[in-house]
Amino acid sequence: MLFNSIDYLLFLPIVFFLYWFILKKHEQQNILILVASYLFYGWWDWRFLSLILLSTIIDFTIANNLEKTNKQRYRKYLLWLSLFFNLGMLGFFKYYNFFVENWVNTWNSIGVEMHKSSLNIILPVGISFYTFQTLSYTIDVYKKRIPATKNFIAFAGFVSFFPQLVAGPIERATNLLPQFFKNRAFNYEIAVSGMRLILWGLFKKVVIADNCALYVNEIFSNYQEESGLTLILGGVYFAFQIYGDFSGYSDIAIGTARLFGFNLMRNFNYPYFSRDIAEFWRRWHISLSTWFRDYLYIPLGGSRGTKMKQIRNVFAIFLISGFWHGANWTFVFWGGLNALLFLPLLLTNNNRKNIDVLAKDRLFPSLKETIQIITTFSFTVIAWIFFRAPNISSAFEYIYKIFSFNNFFPDVIRQKRMLPILILFLIVEWFSRRNEIALILRFKYRYIFYVLLIFAILYSSSIKEETSFIYFQF
Repeated sequence: MLFNSIDYLLFLPIVFFLYWFILKKHEQQNILILVASYLFYGWWDWRFLSLILLSTIIDFTIANNLEKTNKQRYRKYLLWLSLFFNLGMLGFFKYYNFFVENWVNTWNSIGVEMHKSSLNIILPVGISFYTFQTLSYTIDVYKKRIPATKNFIAFAGFVSFFPQLVAGPIERATNLLPQFFKNRAFNYEIAVSGMRLILWGLFKKVVIADNCALYVNEIFSNYQEESGLTLILGGVYFAFQIYGDFSGYSDIAIGTARLFGFNLMRNFNYPYFSRDIAEFWRRWHISLSTWFRDYLYIPLGGSRGTKMKQIRNVFAIFLISGFWHGANWTFVFWGGLNALLFLPLLLTNNNRKNIDVLAKDRLFPSLKETIQIITTFSFTVIAWIFFRAPNISSAFEYIYKIFSFNNFFPDVIRQKRMLPILILFLIVEWFSRRNEIALILRFKYRYIFYVLLIFAILYSSSIKEETSFIYFQF
């Protein structure tokens, strides 16, 4: 079920009504959330519900057994069992086809003829997200950061919570799980903030991302014939497509959770106003970045030890993060490229330099900050080209055409009609950069602006079919 679909438009108010007006106790509400979440996910393919249920049962059982024993050897065995199951399930469904294809191509390249298996694995929606969520719970219980829960319904609701089930934020049990045990009272102000988030998220997805996608698909499909300036525009449009698509989903997820009295972690913090790559990664996909930091980077040694070990850790986290995004070498290369961009900051100890709000007490950034923002965004766009391209060679050809300066200026930039909308979008985000919610507007006629956003969403929805979110494939 898509957030931008008629099905969800009917689904959400029905669940909301039952949740607040029929069911009063949080135990009853938890059951409704669980049923609604399974219905929400099963709308795509009910067969994959068995994977969520199996993952829930295994990690619930393992965590409770971890709680019962202090024998370190047995505890490690249980932890490795959870790791093996979760990563094994993720690896099988997400990477089986990738490894088989590369294995066959490697042998064929040296003259040994091999054929691909007829087994074609379908990737379940959201598997990368809910496996990381359950895995972090087991690790936290193993580390004794949290106690294991005995309430299966609450835990199953935590794993399958429908607002963030298929594309995050990747929640920690320390934040989300305790909320299932509290009595939740309807709060009008929180609900209104949730509706603002949903509205802005839908605008990002339907108006920004989906319209940019039309031009991105056209430009990337025909990049050999396009001018250099058009190719630059294609890279910029994809940067806004993926941002509008993914942060739009996160806004809708967080806003929907607020309607039901839940608080999810922030996943995006105006990343395109970053002054360096390190700041960008503190502001982009925060739930995944912090997950890798806490469960991979720090256990590897983090920023401790020699510079060589620090460099190793940085490349490990970025390469694995790239591979997490998809079974394609382009994602691995994209991760490695970000590691290279991050490296100068690490070597000069400037990776924690820009942690405050940009131009916090000023209307506009300084000239230096403006140059830093443009430079960081430019590097990010180049990296996004590898993320979007079908293969690494196509990405290099795309970039080569930009910098070859042959036929750089087109006669007409037919894709320029999106530029005014993106400028307006950036203006709203700039003036909202100090706030967690972009639509905290205080001017007198702000409701007219909300109505205009609604009309823009409805108009964009009427001229094209509803499209899935990019991160559903991850």
